[in-house]
Formats: sequence, C-alpha cells, structure tokens
Amino acid sequence: MSEERELPTVGRVWPVDPGRGAVDLSNQEPWSKSTESSEPGEFIPVGEPGAAPLTEEQLLAAHGIELPESPLALWQLMDAAAAKLGHTPLAPAPAAAVARSVEVSERIRRRMDRLSAALHHEAEERSIHRQAGYLNMHTYMSSGHRLGPHESKRRIALAKQLIGRTSLSGQPLDPRLAATAAGVSDGEVSAAHTAVIAAIMKKVPDAVSPKDRGQIEADLAAHARNLSPAHLAKAGARLLALIDPDGAYTEPRDRQRQRDLHLFGQNEQLMSRLRGDLTPRARAKLELILQHWAAPGMNNPDDPDSPHPADAPDGSRTSDGPDVDEDRLDNARQRDDRSPGQRNHDAFEAMLDFIIANRGLGRPDRIPAEIVISITDKELAEKAGMGLTATGTLIPVADLIELAAQATPYLAVFRHHTRQALYLGKGKKHRFANKAQRLMLLARDGGCTAPGCDVPFSRTEAHHSPDWAKGGRTDIDAIGATCGGHNRWVGPNPGQWETDLLNAGPNAGRMVWRPAGSTAPWQLNPLHHPEFDADQRTHAPPDTRSGTEKQLEARMGLAFLQDDTGNGAAGPPSHGPGPPGCSADTGVAA
Repeated sequence: MSEERELPTVGRVWPVDPGRGAVDLSNQEPWSKSTESSEPGEFIPVGEPGAAPLTEEQLLAAHGIELPESPLALWQLMDAAAAKLGHTPLAPAPAAAVARSVEVSERIRRRMDRLSAALHHEAEERSIHRQAGYLNMHTYMSSGHRLGPHESKRRIALAKQLIGRTSLSGQPLDPRLAATAAGVSDGEVSAAHTAVIAAIMKKVPDAVSPKDRGQIEADLAAHARNLSPAHLAKAGARLLALIDPDGAYTEPRDRQRQRDLHLFGQNEQLMSRLRGDLTPRARAKLELILQHWAAPGMNNPDDPDSPHPADAPDGSRTSDGPDVDEDRLDNARQRDDRSPGQRNHDAFEAMLDFIIANRGLGRPDRIPAEIVISITDKELAEKAGMGLTATGTLIPVADLIELAAQATPYLAVFRHHTRQALYLGKGKKHRFANKAQRLMLLARDGGCTAPGCDVPFSRTEAHHSPDWAKGGRTDIDAIGATCGGHNRWVGPNPGQWETDLLNAGPNAGRMVWRPAGSTAPWQLNPLHHPEFDADQRTHAPPDTRSGTEKQLEARMGLAFLQDDTGNGAAGPPSHGPGPPGCSADTGVAA
C-alpha cells in the first residue's frame, strides 16, 4: 500500500509521482534566491520568503522607515502609503516583485478585517456614534460612512466574532472564534472564512461540550489557512456529519435556534426573494396548506374560474373539500399550465388574502391592519408609474388597480408644486395623530424623515416639531413621520437632533433635520420619495424671512438681500428644482 500523501500547505508544492512524467519541484526551492529579476516562465510560488512580513526592525533596516506609536498616526501612514501606491506604476516592476506584491496585498486585506473589527468595537464601546449624532453603530456606518446596510451589518457581525468581550464583572473574555481571530490577525484567514466558520459553529449541537466546541473551531481555523471559503464550507459540512451522524446530539432547542425566515429587497423587476429554515412543525403546517391550495387548478390568478378560498363565505374551500365544484375544478386543472413553484407562490398569496380578509391583523380601521398605498392622481389616471405601500414596497399601477378593486380611496391634497399638505389639524388638546393625519403623513413623507433612515412608514410614529411637551401641535404642518429610535433622539443635548418643517420651495411641508445646537445645513431624507428630489444635496434652514423681505424679493426679483452692514442676508432656502414634468398637486392613498 502506498504511503498516504500529505495535504498541501501554503508555500509548499504537492509531491508529484515521478513515474507519471511530471517534474517534481518540491526540492528545487527556486524562491531561495532573493533576486528581484525573473526570467520568463520562472516559477514564482505563493508563500515564498520574498513576500514574508517584515518586523519593525527589518522595515527600519531595509527602508529606513520607523513606525509611530500613535494608532491614528499608523492609520494615516497606511493611508499615505495607499495613496502613493495608487500613483506608482506597476509595469516597470519585475514579475517576481508583482507576484510578491499580490501576496502582500492579500495579507494586508485580511489583516484589515481584524483591524476594522477592533476599531468598530472600540468606537461602539465609547459611543462614538452618539457624538456624531447617530442612534447606533449600524446607522453611523451605513449612513454616516456610506457603507450601506448590508456592509454595515457584515462588519458588525465580524466584530462580534473576532473581538474579545467583557463580562459583567469587568473580566476580559476571549473572542467567540479565538483561533479564527488569530488567523485573521496573521493575515491568513479572511472575513469570508470567518463567516463560514461562524455559520458552521452555529450548527454545532448544544450537547457538545465547550472544550470540544473550541477544538472544532480551532480545526476549522486551521483548515481556513489552506482552503478557500467554498472548500472550507464543504469541509465544515463533513465535520458536522462526523459530530452527529445519527442525530443523537440534536435537540429541539437546536432546531429552534436555527429557525429563520428572511424577505429580501425588491430587485429591478420589483420581485422579492424569500429564504429561510423551517422547523419540522412549521413545515408540516405549510405542506398541509400547499397540498390543498397549491393543487393544480386551485388559486390560479390567470383563470377567473379557478376555485379560491375567498369564494366560500367561511373560507373553508379546498381542492378536495365538500364545497368544491368538482367539474369546475377539473376544468381548471386542464387549463392550468403553471409550474409547481408558481402554484406554491399563488397558494401563499391566497393564504395572505385569507388572513387579511378574516381580520387576522386586528381591527380593519387601523393602518397597520390595512394595505395602504400612496400614488399621485396623474399616475393613476395614466395607469403608469409606481405606488408605495406603508411597508415600503413598490407596486406597479397595473397591480395596484387590481389590488384596490375593493379599496376605500383617500385624497391627500398638497399645495401646487410642493409637498405642503393643506391644513389638517386636531388642535393642542390631542397628542396622537388620527387616521386621516397618518394617511397624509404616508403620502407626504413615505417613511422616517430622518436623514439616511430607510424605515418604512408602517414602523413610524408622528413626531411633533416643536416637541409636544414644549407646546407642539398635532397639526399636519407641525408633525412628521419618524421611527421610534429617531423620535426619541430629538433633543437639545450634544449628539441629539433638532427638527423643523420647510415652508417654502418645492419641498415645502417636508421635515428637515440637523444636529442639535449646530448651524449645519438642514437635511432632507430622499430615500422614500427620490422622484421628488432632483437636487438631493443638503438644504438651507427653513425660510425665516419677514413678509416685507418676501414682498421685496417678489417685486424686485432679488434673490439676495443686503443688510445695513453690507453683509449678505440669506435668501430663501435652496431646495432644488421640482420633479420634471410633474404638475399634479394631489396624491391618493388607497
């Protein structure tokens, strides 16, 4: 029996069988020469000493560079080096230098994952986000540093896995993935590897002892130094199978811990992907519904004669129920050319119709229990464009017309060419906005008005500006839609926000924000109504000019008034042009 071959590692070459005619390069060590020149076709392997990391002493001796002690100075040094690299041509460099540069750059990229996680953790511990005026690190990174929600969540998850925590008694704790964190610090394990290891460790049964869990994580980290993330996932799946081959360790709480269901955002065609892991109990219930409602001929939206649960007064109709007209169902089966996946989708939609129709969401006179869609009368008349639901979903007008066949329409009237709602108030004695005002907020704001916040309207509150405790009114010209977090973060203290409503220009009536006590420009949130914001830059404060100033500007055409000292007094706020081709001054919430 031939000897068992050793697995390859970085910097080594797979031992080749000479009898097969291949050349064994394992003993030639062509990288032992530290020359910067390379002949055409010279073998330049990954992991050769020329690309090894340098210590501070070696860096000083080789290049005369002494590293500073300050963390900020080190980051600035890295920034300056990256800027210098961006202007340094690579073409004159020999092939060996380019190959070594590739390896060094990948090692730096992996080290940066650990450094970024440590910086994120320290900033969160010191509440840097609050000093910058953000509710949490997620919004600070996603909006303040423009990472976006997906990348911000990825970095938060990475920091939780790689950075040590502190116990309630103040004792430092090891990172959740200690061996993986060491590999990332060494520049040999990437963030993608870390995500794979975290997903595998989540599937390890709770019955496995902490010592064995630590050994499993260490083994995975060792494999991550030699395998790609995809291959590491396969190795992890094999390892899980060896841990619990017969399911003896798996307990109900393991399944409960892994259950999830995610609804992803809409794509370019407004379609959405649904993905999740169902418990056996949930799967049994879903299969029971699909067996009946996804049967051929049932719930076909393209066939008006297809049986539907809503056809029966009590909603009890199924494909084999006693109330089904068998001839009608047989005919529907013959006309049904849908795929199994399409039938499952239509059954799922029918299930949603059944829940809403039977008041599964509560009283039907409340906005959270209704499908509320805002659209302009121009788009509705032309049967073109998009409607926006209270949950932030875009719906084509063609689908909206069918969906709203039995809907109750509401008219939201705005001042011409603005987003300023005509007066709709309740007075000082009522604190909470009524349904009519909430519908107007949906049509006007669409969601949370705080800068960079993408929370849909269904998860917002009516925020008073000024605050209710300071004499605020529950009138449509004194309230705006805000999520709970931003609503509670309005105040006079550093790190908090102040709000106002614009009263001039195309964006009149919309709520604006800025850090409390600052003179920074007021900011609009363009995320919920991007079609109204041709100019999405920061906006000037609300118009505080006197009536005389406004009359002078209107009569004399002055856009900039001079005070007695000759200094310029700010004119009206610059809100950017209105939406091109839009002359409608009404909106419909259905």
